[in-house]
Amino acid sequence: MKNFRKELWFEAKKRREIINITPEINDCLRESGIKEGLCLVNAMHITASVFINDNESGLHGDYEKWLEKLAPEKPYDQYAHNGFEDNADAHLKRTIMGREVVVAITDGQLDFGPWECIFYYELDGKRKKRVLVKIIGE
Repeated sequence: MKNFRKELWFEAKKRREIINITPEINDCLRESGIKEGLCLVNAMHITASVFINDNESGLHGDYEKWLEKLAPEKPYDQYAHNGFEDNADAHLKRTIMGREVVVAITDGQLDFGPWECIFYYELDGKRKKRVLVKIIGE
């Protein structure tokens, strides 16, 4: 069995931003040479998420509105965590959106359903953060 590991770095321009990272993951898959196996994509920061869904801007806006209702950024003093950093809402939003995804690899391709893409969701941005890509298989 072969394995491949690579870190990808992202720096969102805004506090919250959804970035389609499917092209970067496909590049990793090609670089790995693995044709059959599994691909793990994992946000390595507790205020960021990786998820799979449709690449549709309306849906992305809906995520923002929905998450803001569940864990509003402000007022900052509503959260016991806030003090040194005002990012408690980002921690809560990450819990809802998830930490990682695993995608099957078949015939050298990410084995997606219709419309599926992999996204990095920055929830407390404006600084560099990384995503781990780990691919195992033959």
